[in-house]
Amino acid sequence: MMKKKSDKILRHTASERINHWVVAIFFVFTAFSGLGFFFPSLNWFMNILGTPQLSRLLHPFTGVAMVFFFIFMFFRYFKYNSVDKDDLVWAKNIHKVLQNEEAGDIGHYNLGQKGIYWTLSLSLIVLTVSGIIIWRPYFADYFSIPVIRIALLAHSLSAILLIITVIVHAYAAFWVKGSIRSMIEGWVTRGWAKKHHPRWYREILEEEKKEAESKLNQK
Repeated sequence: MMKKKSDKILRHTASERINHWVVAIFFVFTAFSGLGFFFPSLNWFMNILGTPQLSRLLHPFTGVAMVFFFIFMFFRYFKYNSVDKDDLVWAKNIHKVLQNEEAGDIGHYNLGQKGIYWTLSLSLIVLTVSGIIIWRPYFADYFSIPVIRIALLAHSLSAILLIITVIVHAYAAFWVKGSIRSMIEGWVTRGWAKKHHPRWYREILEEEKKEAESKLNQK
């Protein structure tokens, strides 16, 4: 059943959605090829970039591309991801959240979404720094063997954390009905916004009110 246009609220612009899915595509290439390197039983994952040889060559470049496009997401969403007192209310009532209820006067993102944002950001910083240190033949020769070993460990652990975080992010998106649509079509219903992000919904109403008043004043 088609929703009325007046019932739709823009959640993500076209540029935000494109940015998100470009990062997701590069993540898939980088994560699968990386798992192929890490686990011998998953060597066949390296075929995602053509051949194992190509994967070893292209893995660092797809990783750099993923980080590059994520930088735009980081700065675009930075203002929404500071923790406030309502996030603490959300955390204290996590048992209700797990029952698909909402708690706290949530703004654009809840504490769980903010946690994913910061975990992704920190993981990618560690992956970038450690990846540069171990990147042969370009940079590895500038570092000692002990430093390279530490970088390999940090790279592997942060990669596993990144993959787990993305899985949690994807699961939550499917679990909260309407979330996937917002990242594909860009919009959510007013009921969805009011239920899951009431403070953000009030901000939208305030913007609509100001816009309506502005149009009246122009007549």
